[in-house]
Amino acid sequence: MSDDLPSPDQAPGAPHPRETAQLFGQDAAQVAFLDAFNSDRLHHGWLLTGPQGVGKATLAWRIARFLLATPPADDGGLFGAPPPPTSLDIDPDHPVAHRILAGAEPGLASITRSANDRGTMRAEIVVDDVRKLGRFFGLSATDGGRRVVIVDSADEMNTSAANALLKMLEEPPARTTLLLISHQPSRLLPTIRSRCRTLRLSPLDAGDMQAALAQTGTEPPANPDHLAALAAGSVGAALRLINLGGLQIYSELIGILGTMPRLDRSRALKLAEAAAQRGAAEKFELLLNLIDISLARLAHTGATGQAPEPQAAPGEAEVLLKLASDPHRGRKWAEIAATITARARHGQAVNLDPAALVLDTVFKMQETASWGS
Repeated sequence: MSDDLPSPDQAPGAPHPRETAQLFGQDAAQVAFLDAFNSDRLHHGWLLTGPQGVGKATLAWRIARFLLATPPADDGGLFGAPPPPTSLDIDPDHPVAHRILAGAEPGLASITRSANDRGTMRAEIVVDDVRKLGRFFGLSATDGGRRVVIVDSADEMNTSAANALLKMLEEPPARTTLLLISHQPSRLLPTIRSRCRTLRLSPLDAGDMQAALAQTGTEPPANPDHLAALAAGSVGAALRLINLGGLQIYSELIGILGTMPRLDRSRALKLAEAAAQRGAAEKFELLLNLIDISLARLAHTGATGQAPEPQAAPGEAEVLLKLASDPHRGRKWAEIAATITARARHGQAVNLDPAALVLDTVFKMQETASWGS
């Protein structure tokens, strides 16, 4: 893969999962895997599910390192069997750890989206990406050791790639463990899901989020509560918000909502123009996601009579309570949310001007804010 292309299995601003030393907030999933390993019930296929950015890839690489560095249990000879491992931790000086870090471990294969003939990243994992495993299995079979395959993410496989992987799950090569990372398991073939044991990972709490961010070397924001509210327990989402100025964008969005139903059109126009700047595609996508979040929080406020805690921007609670003051208004925001999201995504698909798309969305929100007033 070209060095100019981003790694499809690495969050922007974060170390690659193979380089991540610790996994925070996912003790239950780690214990479940260890229990299966220690009781000799190690399934050949594992489906690691949960929201994006909560540590699924980090867990997959931890499991791979553990399996390749941990010798098979035996009777231990004269001294008895060694005690079962109590952690997935592997000494960073272990040869396997060194080889994995260098991308040179012969017992490990990683399947991700690859570059096409034009030198750009494919949108899907294609069948040729999966078929490369045939060569991997052929070369690694000679040493008789364990082999591990990581697919990140399995959701991105096209139909042909999924069927090729399914054959491997149906007839797994000896001493092979397949680790499938999935953000949306409903997108996978039911036959793939049925042939894997599932490990579900949960959103991180505030403490684990702070620890995970510190591990990436990211400077925490001035108000971590705002970040926690918007990131929803995902380190990947938190990094994206920090690196793209998402907290400031959401604060400005709330400020514009606060001027409704009259609407400060000059502020709305500035927001739209910022989304249309050259090279602002990631910020534009983030803005659409933040609009979705604001609509969901408006609907929640109307339904419950209380603004969500913690607040995601200064003065947010006051704005939400003004615009969603009762269940009827909350229901109206919930109804318009689906329409706005569909219109925005359709506009993206047909390459509508980002500024026009943002203004159209803001005007729809203004209409909703004016309802009943």
